[in-house]
Amino acid sequence: MCKLSQLIIIFFISLFLISNVLFAGNSNPERLPNIVFILADDLGWADLPCYGNTFNEAPNIDKLAEAGMRFTNAYAACPVCSPTRASIQSGQYPARVGVIDFITGHWRPYEEVIVPKNRTQFLPPDIVTLAESVQKAGYKTGYFGKWHLGYEEEQLPGAQGYEEYHVYTGGGFYSPGFIPPLQSKNEKRLSEVLTDLGVDFIEQNQQNPFFLFLAHYDVHVQLDADKDLIEKYLQKDKTDTYPGNAVYASMIEHVDRSVGRVTQKLSELGLDDNTIVIFYSDNGGLIGRFDRIPLLAEGSLETYTNSPLKYVATSNAPLRAEKGTVYEGGIREPLIVKWPGKIESGVVSEAIVSSVDFYPTFLELAGIEKPEQKLDGVSLLSALLKNKFDPERAVFWHYPVYHHDEPAGAVRKGDWKLVQNFVSGKLSLYNLKANISESMDLSELYPEKTQELKALLENWQETVHAEFPVSNPNFDKEKRFEWGIHPDRQ
Repeated sequence: MCKLSQLIIIFFISLFLISNVLFAGNSNPERLPNIVFILADDLGWADLPCYGNTFNEAPNIDKLAEAGMRFTNAYAACPVCSPTRASIQSGQYPARVGVIDFITGHWRPYEEVIVPKNRTQFLPPDIVTLAESVQKAGYKTGYFGKWHLGYEEEQLPGAQGYEEYHVYTGGGFYSPGFIPPLQSKNEKRLSEVLTDLGVDFIEQNQQNPFFLFLAHYDVHVQLDADKDLIEKYLQKDKTDTYPGNAVYASMIEHVDRSVGRVTQKLSELGLDDNTIVIFYSDNGGLIGRFDRIPLLAEGSLETYTNSPLKYVATSNAPLRAEKGTVYEGGIREPLIVKWPGKIESGVVSEAIVSSVDFYPTFLELAGIEKPEQKLDGVSLLSALLKNKFDPERAVFWHYPVYHHDEPAGAVRKGDWKLVQNFVSGKLSLYNLKANISESMDLSELYPEKTQELKALLENWQETVHAEFPVSNPNFDKEKRFEWGIHPDRQ
C-alpha cells in the first residue's frame, strides 16, 4: 500500500473517531448538578422523627434522610431569621453583613443597654449573592417564599440574582400575599402555593442546570394548619417529654408534603440522580412567643381554648432554650443533604456546620470561582462525599439584642462552647459532648479553656467588625421589660 493511501485511511479513521466523540458529547453532555434548597422557618432540631421525635410525622423528610446524609451538629449563623438568611445568600456571618437581628428588629427602650441596629434593613446590594455566582455558571435561578431581606424593588430576589421569584409578604397561611402578585392561588394554603411554584420552576428548567430556593413560612407563628390534620394529631397519644401541639405538628406535615412533592417531581423527570437536595431550618424552635401572647392564628384558636398549648409550640429538649438565644436550642438545626451516587445513603455526620458554608460548598461543586468578597464559610464537599471534616472547627455567633434572652455572643470549637453575656460580661463554658443541655457551667473548673475561647471569640468579633450594646441613660428598672417600636419602623 502506498504512503498516500495509508495517510488517507488514517485521516478517515481519525475523522470517524472524532465525530463519534463529538456525537457522544452532544448526546450526553456533562451537566452541572441541579440544586434544590428547601428552608423551613423556626423548625427545631428536635422536631423531626429522623432526629428522634416520636410525636410529629414527616415520612418524606425521613426518606430524604435515609437516602442521604443527616447532620447532628449543623447550626444557623443566628438564632433568628433575617440574619441567617443573609448568611446563606452572602456566605458571611451576620455581623459582617450588618444584619444582626430580624428585619427590622426588637427594641426595649428602657433596658440596661441600648442594642445595635441592623446597619441596613435589607441585604446590602454590593454583596455578590449565592444566586448571582451560580447564575454566572449557567444556572437558572428561582426563589419562592419567605425572603425577609428587604421589600423594595432593588432589594428583592430579582435584584439579587434570582431570575424568577415570588416573595411572601404576609396574610397568614390561608390568605398569602406575594411580590410580584400571583394572579390565581386557587384558595390554596401557602405551603401548597409555594410548592406549586417550585415544581413549575423545575419542569420549566429541566433542560438546564437550576438552583431552586424554596423558603417555607411554616412552622412560624401564628400557628395555623388544615383542620383534618389538626384533628389527626389531637387524637394521637403524646409522651411526657414533648408538648405535642397538634397545630404545630400539622404544620410540620405540611412542610413534609412539600418535600415529597418536590422529590417526586425530580424523580418523574429523571433529574433525581443529578440533583442535590438540601433540607434545613433558619433558627431553633420557638417554645413560646417573646411577648407571651397566644401563638395560634385565629383560624386555629379553638384547638386549645383552655389549654396551655395555646402558648407552647414545641420543646427543643435535650437542647437548652429556644429561638432568640445563642444556646443550642436557638441555633442548632436539622440539616439533611441528598445527592444520589455522590453522598452515601443513610449516613449520620458529626461535622460542625454553619449556614455560611452553603455558599462555598455550591461554588466548589459547580467549579465556580469565589467572588472578591470575603466568604466566612468552608466547603462541605469533603464532609458530604467522604464524611471527612475538622472536628476542632470553630464557629461563631453574635446576637447583641434582647429577645428570649439578654444580648450575647458565642463560639463553639470542637466539643467546647463559650457564651458571653454582653450586659453582665459573664462568661459561661460548656462541653457539649458531655452536657448537650448546657446545664453545667464549667468556666471556673476550666479557666484556661475559658480564656482560650474568650480570646478566640474577641478576635473574631474584631475581624467581622461586630457592634455591641452601650449603656442606656434612660434605663428604668420598673419599665425595663417593656417592648417598644424599633426606631427604624417609625
